[in-house]
Amino acid sequence: MPKILRPREMNKCLGCFSCMTVCAATGQKNHSLVKSAIKIRTTGGMDSSFIAIVCLACQEPACMEVCPSDALELRDGGGVLLVPDKCIGCRQCETACIMRAVNFDEETKKPIICRHCGICARFCPHDCLQMVEASEV
Repeated sequence: MPKILRPREMNKCLGCFSCMTVCAATGQKNHSLVKSAIKIRTTGGMDSSFIAIVCLACQEPACMEVCPSDALELRDGGGVLLVPDKCIGCRQCETACIMRAVNFDEETKKPIICRHCGICARFCPHDCLQMVEASEV
């Protein structure tokens, strides 16, 4: 059964960015936080908590529907997978995502989209992220 990424217990998040670092290193072969498919942000100010901006693994993804080159394919369990050779870098997927979870790589001119691989959850030192069965959502 396919799994999808979900934030949990974000009140424990310290903002260490381990999840973002390992995501960028694994998915983009780069250690820059801007290359991560997951984003950790504060809810505002130095004393506030952190939130995780992640792909919701939509069953009918708006990002895929607006793609004029069919570069996004439905992923088993929800969400999409990018076919880089088909992508024309139009950024329509980025603006279509209601969660703002599609990030754009200015170097490659391609979107960075979560594949729900779970590497970020495995490297979170406080278990703030989890992989859940897609059927449970």
